Amino acid sequence: MPALSDEIRAKILAYIPRYPSKQAVTLPALHFVHDAMRCVSYEAIREIAEMLDLSPAQVHDTMTFYQFFREKNAPLGKTRLWVCRSLACSLRGGEDLLETFCQKLHVQPGGTTADGKITLEFAECLGACEGAPAVMVNDEHRHCVSDVDAVIREAQG
Repeated sequence: MPALSDEIRAKILAYIPRYPSKQAVTLPALHFVHDAMRCVSYEAIREIAEMLDLSPAQVHDTMTFYQFFREKNAPLGKTRLWVCRSLACSLRGGEDLLETFCQKLHVQPGGTTADGKITLEFAECLGACEGAPAVMVNDEHRHCVSDVDAVIREAQG
């Protein structure tokens, strides 16, 4: 049974004409799989490699280089919650914010809540220094965060 759905395969194939070579579609392909499955399994890596005329090792190297993608043994929760640790955010309470999230969610950075709803991570920089301390709920920035409970409620959906 294939790891990739027909829909994901179609998305990957649709991107191939946009790039000078098939191999350049590796990163978009990983994003498509990760967004849909909340992780990238070894089976998906093999199928991506086959589609793009790469070895599975090349796809895996790309995946692990960026440290954004999760493997099957550690999938993301429904919501990915990033807490910024940049200098600006740290000076405005980012480290304390991260500690508070850890305490309230009962996880350490990189962990997922027992109900599978939230994966808590830290980011070295979210590029939102003007809104420090900043967090990101999936792909949405939150600036000047002080109400941890409100962010958690939002993240739990």
